Amino acid sequence: MPDDIVRRRISLEIPWRTLLKLAAFAALVWLWFQLIDLILVMAVAVLLAVTFNPVVVWLENRRFSRGQASGLVAMAFAALVAGFLWLTWSSLSVQARYTIAHISEFEQEAVARMPAWLRNAIGMRSAGEIQSYVAPYALRVVQSAMSALTIAVLGLVLTIYLLVEGRTTRDWLVAFVPLRQRGRVERTLVECERVIFGYVAGNTITSIIAFLCTLVALWALKVPAALLLAIMAGVSDFVPVIGFFVTMVPAILLALTVSGPTALLVTAFYIAYNTVENYFISPWAYGGRLRLSNLAVILAFVVGAEIAGVIGALIALPFAAIYPAIEEIWLREKLGDATVREHVEIEQREEN
Repeated sequence: MPDDIVRRRISLEIPWRTLLKLAAFAALVWLWFQLIDLILVMAVAVLLAVTFNPVVVWLENRRFSRGQASGLVAMAFAALVAGFLWLTWSSLSVQARYTIAHISEFEQEAVARMPAWLRNAIGMRSAGEIQSYVAPYALRVVQSAMSALTIAVLGLVLTIYLLVEGRTTRDWLVAFVPLRQRGRVERTLVECERVIFGYVAGNTITSIIAFLCTLVALWALKVPAALLLAIMAGVSDFVPVIGFFVTMVPAILLALTVSGPTALLVTAFYIAYNTVENYFISPWAYGGRLRLSNLAVILAFVVGAEIAGVIGALIALPFAAIYPAIEEIWLREKLGDATVREHVEIEQREEN
């Protein structure tokens, strides 16, 4: 062995504190996957509780106890949903069967007209094989929607307990925070409540307007299943930017059963309404409380949907909207005053 070659032994020492942090992180990831349904139920319950809390406070000021006010609000909400479904269920069932049948016909016809080279490129030899491609995605959407419904029902039950004991629970949790940080925590909680209420209240307003406008437009154009399509538009409008366009496709397909010009008018309506909603209705409904760009909305929706389906997509938006408050309260020292100030100026410029 040459003299100029020296063997060196390299030892890697990892502190116990680092190992414990890695173990804690792995445990948190494992718990997330094990408890994701419970976490979603809690998130839905928190959103509903924050939204209903002003109504509960209003009832408290009129000599109702906290428990009585919470029960009344929950029962009124459940009765409103149940009453709407009871009044429209028979029509919705007929329209749903009609819609599924005609969309299936459109699928078969589209594949039949597809060039042979394109069918071969995607591995589809006949029109009948389209169901093998569409079915997995349709099944995933249905499963996610059913999971969202179950989580919403459980969340409503948990909401009642949060409305009754929310203040005590919050104070109990804040007691764990060191005294020097409690001011920031209180500011963060107030800002989170403002953003969540603004998101849910604003989204509810825009969804109702979307439902009514779509129902009137499709009914006037004599598009089949107008009520079902309008409900789809209202519900999907809870996902800004993306949701309304998702319901445009079945509306156009059903409009084609009437005539080509009707389909063009339906397309023009959806595009025009989405433009009006983005630039006029949403700013009025949200009142500047949900400061998210369209790009941020899309990214939050995609990430939330990938992690937890329909419910994840819905709750991702208000949590993403909380970031400006987190930046202002917790990250100002690290990011610097100039960065935070520029971000605020950009947000104000976008609002104007």
